[in-house]
Amino acid sequence: MSNLNDDQMPDIWSPVSHTRIPDEAWEYHIRKALNDAAYNGLDYVPYCSTMPVQQHDDNPKWIWKKKGAAAESGGAAQSGAMKYVLVTGGVVSGLGKGVTASSIGVLLKACGHRVTSIKIDPYLNVDAGTMSPFEHGEVFVLDDGGEADLDLGNYERFLDISLSKDNNLTTGKVYQAVIERERRGDYLGKTVQVVPHITDAIQDWVERVAHTPVDGRDGVPDVCVIELGGTVGDIESMPFIEALRQFQFRVGQGNFCTVHVSLVPVIGVVGEQKTKPTQHSVATLRSLGLNPALLACRSSEPLQDSVREKLASFCHVPAAQVLTMHDVSNIWRVPLMMQAQGAHDTICRLLGLGGAAKIDTSMWKQRIADKWDQLTQLVTIAMVGKYTDLSDAYLSVTKALQHACMAANRKLKIDWVEASNLEEATKTEDEAAYNDAWMKLRSADGVLVPGGFGGRGVEGKILAAEYARTNDTPYLGICLGMQIAVIEFARNVLGWKEANSTEWDQATPHPVVVFMPEGSTTHFGGTMRLGARKTVLQTVDCISAKLYQSEQYVDERHRHRYEVNPELIGAFEAAGLRFVGKDDTGTRMEIVELANHPFFVAAQFHPEFKSRPMKPSPLFLGLILAASGKLDHFLSGRATPVASPAKTGLRPVENGTIAALTAAKLQL
Repeated sequence: MSNLNDDQMPDIWSPVSHTRIPDEAWEYHIRKALNDAAYNGLDYVPYCSTMPVQQHDDNPKWIWKKKGAAAESGGAAQSGAMKYVLVTGGVVSGLGKGVTASSIGVLLKACGHRVTSIKIDPYLNVDAGTMSPFEHGEVFVLDDGGEADLDLGNYERFLDISLSKDNNLTTGKVYQAVIERERRGDYLGKTVQVVPHITDAIQDWVERVAHTPVDGRDGVPDVCVIELGGTVGDIESMPFIEALRQFQFRVGQGNFCTVHVSLVPVIGVVGEQKTKPTQHSVATLRSLGLNPALLACRSSEPLQDSVREKLASFCHVPAAQVLTMHDVSNIWRVPLMMQAQGAHDTICRLLGLGGAAKIDTSMWKQRIADKWDQLTQLVTIAMVGKYTDLSDAYLSVTKALQHACMAANRKLKIDWVEASNLEEATKTEDEAAYNDAWMKLRSADGVLVPGGFGGRGVEGKILAAEYARTNDTPYLGICLGMQIAVIEFARNVLGWKEANSTEWDQATPHPVVVFMPEGSTTHFGGTMRLGARKTVLQTVDCISAKLYQSEQYVDERHRHRYEVNPELIGAFEAAGLRFVGKDDTGTRMEIVELANHPFFVAAQFHPEFKSRPMKPSPLFLGLILAASGKLDHFLSGRATPVASPAKTGLRPVENGTIAALTAAKLQL
């Protein structure tokens, strides 16, 4: 061994033959040695053992390779090493761990660091694609077709990054990967267990994904913010807690810190902020081997000084690192609230990161947080859907409307309309609900029909589309909302009274919406047309082309298994329904517009998934401008001609090409 220099030697070698030994054969001893080294503040890795593999139960004697300068006691940060911030939650779910994690990312970006994010969901589902919106909120679709937790949407919107399906780690994915390895024989006949095999797989996944750039630039990110879903103590999250406990030693404690989000409730009768739930939550977390460096305390009002001191004393966290996370006027103020309490400075100090003194969040404050609170002129959008009892089911749609309103200087009001309440059957069953639904629809400045699945409420959505078409009310349809617009047009303009989608009517004589031939009829998970895909604009003389700045094609995310029947396109276009966007084969309809209407636009894709606070979706902006009576003025300033593809080549345009909109430009 001594004849081989450091550059020639792999991490783990046989002391006898100098041949590479499979990591799995040494798994237990390798992990134990690494953890022991990290715990004692050593920055070394094991080269090899003097003990043969067969003597697995004995203590091997390791020959060490120096990885870098010896760390100080406690594990000082390594220069250039990946940094990790873990965000956990306690007491109850729904405290805002995702917003907290996103806000930490915003602050670290403002300090000049490149940030990526990972969301860990302890459920056994492989992904969120088959989960009910009522149970889990919306399914957020990523560029690579990953169907993920809605928190990944928060990360993308706050940090302006593009994540992949690997950034959402679930128990189902981990077990699936480990079982596949076991079937291949990768574990050399060993008994596969939660510890070490599942926990090691989790650590390897996190480390691999953390080193993947997500901001469109080359090179490795500086910091990875990890959110652990659920609450501390949940049985489902125990393997992840154990894996992360080990991981902090694997990467060195100076490269890892934990932020714990907990509830500080106020008992109505007493009116006192109670610390006991947080004390118990932190005690549970510490007993599992994770010590929080910061406490993010959710409450309705700012923490009282005495409460902060009490939490610091009982939770073993410095008082300056106990953050008050009270209710604010909008979620974009959360990063500013954390900055005011020095959260960025604490994290940078603990992880050995620079830039805290140079943090600049002025743009975030002026153009997002402050601007949202300063909007006064109201615009009302009727959201006609089937999951209206849970706003999280349409979270990205809501956020895209907010982004568009900030660009258009309008204050948003959403009137939620349960689609089935617009139907005649409801009039006899619940006349009050029927009248209320129609009152909201008729009083709205614009109508939006978002995506969805199944037949419930479809007739109500068709009635909403008919109302918008016949009354010149601005209409935006998304995914199912586009199919609804086509069905309504077929019934009431083409006269095909029984026109329908084969999704809920297999026997319709006019199947204007049909199942895509490449879809699966036996498996639902991950079998739809998913992810970012090209939509080629067919003409420059359309609203969509002008909103997208008249480029040749746009790149948006999809999630559907049904499409407009391509065999019937001629009849629709002859009657005035224009398919102005198609896929790159020209056979799949992507964008439809109605001629001679102020704004009747629908898209098969989901433009909401790429909308950002300072980069609003063009189609959502179009809806808000049309609903405000400002669309014509806005479009009159847009260049309509485009150069031919032969001269320029096709160029993709994503949401955000109109990021610099100002009130002066729009003259609103």
